[in-house]
Amino acid sequence: MTRRIYRSKRRRSLLGPILTIFFLILAGTGAYAALILFEKESPVITLNETPKYIGHETVLSITVTDQGMGLQNIVATVTQGNTVNDLHSQNFKREGYTGKGGPDIHQRTIVFVPGKIGLADGEATITIEARDFSFKNLFGGNSSQLTRKIIIDTTPPEINLVHNTRNLKPGNSGLVIYRASDDASSHGVIIDDNLHPGFAVDNGRKGTQNAFIALPHDAAAIKKSYLTASDQAGNTVTKPIYINYQAVQENHDQIAISDNFLSRKIPEFEQHYPEMEGDLINKYLYTNREIRAANNRIIHDLCSQSMPERMWSGRFLRMAGATRAKFADRRTYLYKGEPIDHQTHLGMDLASTKHANIKAAGSGKVVYTEYLGIYGKMVILDHGQGLFSLYSHMSSITVSQGDIVEQGTVLGQTGITGMAGGDHLHFSILVNGIFVNPLEWWDPRWINFTIEEPLVDSKF
Repeated sequence: MTRRIYRSKRRRSLLGPILTIFFLILAGTGAYAALILFEKESPVITLNETPKYIGHETVLSITVTDQGMGLQNIVATVTQGNTVNDLHSQNFKREGYTGKGGPDIHQRTIVFVPGKIGLADGEATITIEARDFSFKNLFGGNSSQLTRKIIIDTTPPEINLVHNTRNLKPGNSGLVIYRASDDASSHGVIIDDNLHPGFAVDNGRKGTQNAFIALPHDAAAIKKSYLTASDQAGNTVTKPIYINYQAVQENHDQIAISDNFLSRKIPEFEQHYPEMEGDLINKYLYTNREIRAANNRIIHDLCSQSMPERMWSGRFLRMAGATRAKFADRRTYLYKGEPIDHQTHLGMDLASTKHANIKAAGSGKVVYTEYLGIYGKMVILDHGQGLFSLYSHMSSITVSQGDIVEQGTVLGQTGITGMAGGDHLHFSILVNGIFVNPLEWWDPRWINFTIEEPLVDSKF
């Protein structure tokens, strides 16, 4: 009897802790379940950077993530006035209650075409809503909303031709004048694959733009030429313009490369281009081909971005001295009497006295004052509206990048740096990154007939 009472008391004494542990586990499980099932983190919605102005077609990239119970549904709409149009909707079935209820990420790309869903030009609102599987908010889940105001614009800007240079030879420059409507955010002239941007005409009629144009020295024809204008919504209008291609007679020249020249020049290039390999003649060919091409790409890119203000006026100055080489000379390089290379000379070589002063051909901003391969020490001036001048083979440079210089300002002195056999100035003019013949820009009659008179006429 005593033993039974003892066992009973022992059971009762063990039951209390067991029940306590059971209720603690139950409470912990409930707390854990409540923490998971009733999580309060809302879904995160992201939308790619869409423009404020939407044209005929725009791509919307939607990403929705949820790190809690997972995504339950997503709805994307566009509202204009009292009309709501569906762009995208997605509902997910609950996968369970012990883990994720739905996916933790949803991505969607939508091609948004306002015209297909009856939207008119004007203001509209894109709205994206998302909800997760949390038990919060009376089992309704956490929700998020993203809105973005847009302006639908499917009407292209207007552009109309006023004047254009009628004839162009390879390496020549010209002018196009046109009027563009206020909503044109970008505009210019396309000749083959080259864009010549337009700039506002000083003191001209509202919307009047001028674009300096050029034809590359090796152009065999003009395949296409037209005005183009685009607005912020991406609407684009084009109008053809007629420019007559005129062939030009090629000039040919021969340059003999001596061992003495190679022994003097190659060490200079080796300092800047240690990747050169082989004997002197192989290093020369590498310089004359690969380095020349890389140098010209740098110059093209640098001279493709210009100040909008025109800083020059009248003809450009020519350095006094003899002409040693012309623009677009087709050069054959000879070594020991045999041709080893062919290149085109993209400037005018002018020789005066040793270390002669080099003056700015026109007013502008200094945008380059460094050593550049075959050009040696070089200065480039931006004269505004796509026009640049280049001075190379210099022995010294007396200006700094960023300086504003007047016509006639001394930029430095002539020399033999780069691919120069004797002291001289290599002078180039570029229009929107294209090398052109400096002879035109030295000629006051050409300046007046091609540029100044048409600009004056366009103001009336």
